[in-house]
Amino acid sequence: MIRTALIALAAAFTLPLSAAEWTMLPDSRLGFVASAQGESFEGRFARFSAQIRFDPAALEGAAFEVTIEPGSVDTQNAERDELLPAPDFFDVGTHPQARYRATRFEDLGAGRYRALGELSLRGTTQPVALDFAWVEDGAGNAQLQGEASLSRLAFGVGGGDWADTEMIDDAVTVRTTLQLRRTDAGAQ
Repeated sequence: MIRTALIALAAAFTLPLSAAEWTMLPDSRLGFVASAQGESFEGRFARFSAQIRFDPAALEGAAFEVTIEPGSVDTQNAERDELLPAPDFFDVGTHPQARYRATRFEDLGAGRYRALGELSLRGTTQPVALDFAWVEDGAGNAQLQGEASLSRLAFGVGGGDWADTEMIDDAVTVRTTLQLRRTDAGAQ
């Protein structure tokens, strides 16, 4: 009986800690900053969803799964918004969704973290690191505010004549602010 109890206790200490489950709230935002012909512009995606499993004390159990509909892009410019879903850019007819998945995380200190994930966009998957701040309010709510840098050309966004980096910069900054509500058993 004592041996069984010791084995159970040892097994409990070897199990990974479970991270908290979070649901994205409607006032969350996913956008980007890019530059065309020397002028910076911002865009956002109206339709995206995020499944977040995260606890700063259990990074080994954390995971992000974000699904984006690139066709929902809005840059406040009708001509650009018509061009971005087309085959030379997001090619939403062939690739209606993009996905970001992360299962490895680093603690950067002072409430900042890095998600080491992969972005799949236009049929291409590339590693993308998302640096983010995580703040919980103690009442079952959290905010994730993050930023990632990526190369649009690595994903084939803006091919053909649009591949000229003097016309459109290659570097794109992705910015997100997720408002979250804890949904697992540990929720307040």
